[in-house]
Amino acid sequence: MKITPIDDRVLIKSVELEEKKTGNIIIPDTAKEKPQIGEIIAVGNDEELRELVKKGEKVLYAKYGATDVELEGEKYLIVERNDILGIVE
Repeated sequence: MKITPIDDRVLIKSVELEEKKTGNIIIPDTAKEKPQIGEIIAVGNDEELRELVKKGEKVLYAKYGATDVELEGEKYLIVERNDILGIVE
């Protein structure tokens, strides 16, 4: 199965950031914040959006602006153009 976003939406896969450990405190996964950086997997058919972002780029997206989607065991996010805050270089 394949997901292709429509209009001004992008399909993003969250990027796992490296954990920094200081001391002996262990934080359970349920208490950790989700990363807000993801890699673009697919871009909708909006021409302005296609000029701004490309497949494979890493972007910073709004904390509560994404819709969670699971496809074949992989977790993805669908994000609107207005919820993309910037490109990570």
